[in-house]
Amino acid sequence: MKSLFVLMISLFTILSACSNDLSDVEENEQQDLSGESDSEEEKVDEEEDQEASAPINGDEEKSDDTDRKHDISLPDEVVNIDSQGEDVETIQEALQLIGYDFPDEGTAITETSQAIIHFQELHEELDNDGVYGPDTGELLNDYVVSGEVIDTEGYSEIELPGFGNDYPPQGKPVEDPDDILVLVNKENYLPAGYTPADLVEPDVPFPFEEDLPQRLMRAEAADALESLFESSQSEGLELFAQSGFRSAERQEAIFASNVDQDGLEQANEYSARAGESEHQTGLAMDVTSQEVNFRLNTDFADTAEGQWLDEHAAEYGFIIRYQKGKEDITGYQYEPWHIRYVGKEAAKEITENNLTLEEYLEE
Repeated sequence: MKSLFVLMISLFTILSACSNDLSDVEENEQQDLSGESDSEEEKVDEEEDQEASAPINGDEEKSDDTDRKHDISLPDEVVNIDSQGEDVETIQEALQLIGYDFPDEGTAITETSQAIIHFQELHEELDNDGVYGPDTGELLNDYVVSGEVIDTEGYSEIELPGFGNDYPPQGKPVEDPDDILVLVNKENYLPAGYTPADLVEPDVPFPFEEDLPQRLMRAEAADALESLFESSQSEGLELFAQSGFRSAERQEAIFASNVDQDGLEQANEYSARAGESEHQTGLAMDVTSQEVNFRLNTDFADTAEGQWLDEHAAEYGFIIRYQKGKEDITGYQYEPWHIRYVGKEAAKEITENNLTLEEYLEE
């Protein structure tokens, strides 16, 4: 009996222990499951927080950059990179966006021309002439819109080339290209290879900093230009010299691009063939002002600087070479910015009698 009692107590003890162990296991499993669930929830919450708080600057920059690219409106006409103004700045900005790096200081005229040539060299469908025109602009715009960047290594080492003469001058060669009163137009052209021997740089403001041929004029004309600018400054005006001497090669490239854009007949109304341009004489200078953003257009005539120039240019030996209403005689459209040195005596008579240089020389 006693043995049976001991056996029953032992069985009860064993069953109690098993029950406790099973409860512990279930509790541990519940804790493990609960911990795993909490951990996963915390992990999911953490990932969501990270996604929500993750920096999106890259996307913002890309979006902003894309917006900025689409905001660029590239000119769809021939642009003289030697000039300054919004068109040139827009072209420079577009070139920078696709990988070309320009110095922060200065106007980077040389680098811009080198970049255009480099860009044209990469595309067989473009004329490799270094002149920005509609075809170059259209393809450049495609790059800007797509955001594509190109390899520009070595572009700044490109030597600006000479240009062939696909559009020879008409008429007859002038007899004395060094004559101050030399007549250069569609009927009278400078001899091939002519470059004035006395080119100097006048001490006047330019809207660019680079040392370029367009700063140059013949010595006598440069001295007169300095006097003209000094007088305008004393009146509180700010004239800027934009484009003086131009080589035959450069003139030919500009004319060819204008022909590509507008056709030969229309280009002839506002652009000269190489040999027929007064810029090659070293006696002409295109002048402008900040009010027209240094552009060369007829709006200049309405500025204070343009009006002063029209009234006083002759006092320093200059004439407004291409006058309004004289297009049939000069062969070119009205250009209030283009002044030509002819000497004080001739300038006085031409201006007072409302003559062109052609009419003056015929008398």
